Amino acid sequence: MSDCIFCRIAAGEIPSATIYEDENFRVILDLGPATKGHALILPKAHYADLTEIPEDLAAKAMVVAKKVVTFMKDALPCDGYNIVQNNGESAGQTVFHFHMHLIPRYKGDHAGVTWKPGKLTDEARDEILEKAKGLMQ
Repeated sequence: MSDCIFCRIAAGEIPSATIYEDENFRVILDLGPATKGHALILPKAHYADLTEIPEDLAAKAMVVAKKVVTFMKDALPCDGYNIVQNNGESAGQTVFHFHMHLIPRYKGDHAGVTWKPGKLTDEARDEILEKAKGLMQ
């Protein structure tokens, strides 16, 4: 998509701080990092979100994430890592091109990639399990 900023970055049309590249992905340092070393995995082809990316490419994205996280843990050294993938505006997606955030975590960094746990009610559990029958097979 010619109007997609991540398509243009992944294609190399817009300069970026690229830390990894292969035939399917470009991994860049985020310009608005949550922490030092925050990177984005961008597929070179356009997919709006997880529901659009082919399964084999989604699996390859996780392999790339492992490779980059392993490198970054040695290079930085951080205390942990978040791998974040948002889908839809209400989930925090702001660029509608599938991408994964690789966020190094440091003790006391206050990056805030957490939530307050709720409670799974019996009613919600039963509803979801009933709807999942047949769908997830």
